Amino acid sequence: MGSRASTLLREEEIEEIKKETGFSHSQITRLYSRFTSLDKGENGTLSREDFQRIPELAINPLGDRIINAFFPEGEDQVNFRGFMRTLAHFRPIEDNEKNKDPIASEPLNSRSNKLLFAFRLYDLDRDDKISRDELLQVLRMMVGVNISDEQLGSIADRTIQEADQNGDNSISFNEFIKVGNFLIFCIFGNMNYYLT
Repeated sequence: MGSRASTLLREEEIEEIKKETGFSHSQITRLYSRFTSLDKGENGTLSREDFQRIPELAINPLGDRIINAFFPEGEDQVNFRGFMRTLAHFRPIEDNEKNKDPIASEPLNSRSNKLLFAFRLYDLDRDDKISRDELLQVLRMMVGVNISDEQLGSIADRTIQEADQNGDNSISFNEFIKVGNFLIFCIFGNMNYYLT
């Protein structure tokens, strides 16, 4: 299957994806092989159902939120390039990659892009702010019944209290940046596992 993947993906496409995402040639061909094995319709795209067949996402409490991140609003299919762009957010950034080219756009896996990606996973209603209810909902997805509702409420209240600078009892993206390290860890803590 690895040879099939490398023959269907043109060398110039690999180079473009490498430049855009920071993945190596071998990572791209390996992920293309994984992509084609998930593409049950063999049409060059993945559906939400294709993603739901990934065991690691099926058992991840945020699996549905992560799957939704692969699909632009109103779309129900994602091609390989879109798949790779989303995966790039999970790729760790290495010191020698930071600011290689000052005119190049910011890498998809930069801290600010990771924060924006994570913010969107928490912002369930897409109103550009995270309410207490949204924060509770995501925290509940992550911990299940292991922590009481009272404890979760306390975590959500404290997080909002620490982040909310304008007093609207929600977290904007700019406020999220201040507390993002905790919240981003909740999302990205073990996501590198999915890339292998």
